[in-house]
Amino acid sequence: MHLKPFLLTALDSATSGDRRYHVWMGSLTAIMLVGAYAYFIQLRDGLGVTGMSDHVSWGLYISNFTFLVGMAAAAMMLVLPAYILHDVDFGSAVLMAEGVAVAALVMALGFVVVDIGNPFAGWHLMPGIGYLNWPRSLLSWDVIVLNGYLVLNLAIPSYILYNHYAGRSPAKNKYLPWMYISAMWAVSIHLVTAFLLAGLPSRPFWNSALLGPRFLASVFTAGPAFVILLLHFIRRTTHYDITDGAFAKLALVVVAAAQINLVMLLSELFYEFYSPTHHGINARYLFFGLGEHHALVPWIWTGIGLNVGSTVVLMIHSLRRNPRWLMPACATLFLGIWIEKGIGLVIPGFIPSPLGEIVEYTPTWVELCVTAGIWALGLFVLTVLVRVALPIELGEVRSPYLEQPPAARAVRPRATRARYEEVRPVRKR
Repeated sequence: MHLKPFLLTALDSATSGDRRYHVWMGSLTAIMLVGAYAYFIQLRDGLGVTGMSDHVSWGLYISNFTFLVGMAAAAMMLVLPAYILHDVDFGSAVLMAEGVAVAALVMALGFVVVDIGNPFAGWHLMPGIGYLNWPRSLLSWDVIVLNGYLVLNLAIPSYILYNHYAGRSPAKNKYLPWMYISAMWAVSIHLVTAFLLAGLPSRPFWNSALLGPRFLASVFTAGPAFVILLLHFIRRTTHYDITDGAFAKLALVVVAAAQINLVMLLSELFYEFYSPTHHGINARYLFFGLGEHHALVPWIWTGIGLNVGSTVVLMIHSLRRNPRWLMPACATLFLGIWIEKGIGLVIPGFIPSPLGEIVEYTPTWVELCVTAGIWALGLFVLTVLVRVALPIELGEVRSPYLEQPPAARAVRPRATRARYEEVRPVRKR
């Protein structure tokens, strides 16, 4: 009975807004159109228009894929304290985190599509139809877990939002079991991707037992950091009640994961350079270059510098609780993890080749435009999801079949927001 008005309300929320909203969505649409044009050129002329080659067969596309898979997993793990442990602070961020997971998965699958060259041959990857080679192929596991995780992250919040729209509480026995499954799924999507790389003995740069734990540590850094930025924007522009405790706990998750990620990175560097062998030549190319070939050196040291600097800032309690420091630190940490996890992980695995040949990789304008278009698509999807969820969670829209719609959620007092926005250290006399 409530389904049709629910869908119409969602459509109305996604297509209505002020001037800033329409400018934002129009800008994202323009970037997507540019990306679509670049992708058309790639489809017409083949992958030869990219910087990839027989030597470096994975480039900017797969670099973004590995990063975004982790973001999706990390966003879901923030849902556990809210749904299962009933944490009040995380409850205010739960739906936004699931929106981040959905957007990240849409982008990750988009990068897979543009990387395979001919998307019309993608039916070979479908279970029961193509030649998936399941369960032997780790790539087949990746296809299954990514699509399954996307379905779960769309179904669970949709069910909860629908019930809130209908003026009733969602039944725990209908969504909580799926939440447990989704939690295990969140870990699997990232570990499967890590195992896909670590299980290639011909690529010694990836052939490490620490790759899986490093994946998890990096995603629990970048994912919550992005959620913090999103929640801060929502708090500044809407009346949605996001507690100070949510920011404090999310920041604590970020700084703890960032420290673990740096320790694991240091362990990898010690292993590669303390007793150097010919198997560490990929790491030497990445960090110091080989002869005249040093295209990735500025990238990796920039990423490490951003990670270290942001982590140091977040380790200081007074700075971590101050949004003037917290937001820039989260933004730079997000960028640093993107460099380290994407460009600094995928591309060096191919340089030099197993035969010792050095062919450097530089993305072309086609790859850059396609990448920008897919990121714009993800932000477009995230904006629509947040736009639909907020009025329902605030109680501003309810089903017309309700006789007395519940009152809107109380607006947080201005004093609470002031305490969050202006945190000053106490002076000792």
